[in-house]
Amino acid sequence: MKTMTCKQLGGPCELAHHGESADDVIQAQDRHLKEIVAAGDRAHEQALADMKGRWKRPWSGMKWYKAAKRDFAALPND
Repeated sequence: MKTMTCKQLGGPCELAHHGESADDVIQAQDRHLKEIVAAGDRAHEQALADMKGRWKRPWSGMKWYKAAKRDFAALPND
């Protein structure tokens, strides 16, 4: 199990996401962004827009994804 924060994944806060894989924490970040923006948090709107736009631009989206996976792999286990 490893932990990455919202900020480490491109968001504005320090909420910790835990997972066995980078995909686990990326999916948790996606849920967090959708939920918090739906609840009215404006500070996360840009991060949500970036997340949604990431997959509309495959090259830059894959660059972000590979960096997130590399960052996750470099973390110590919790």
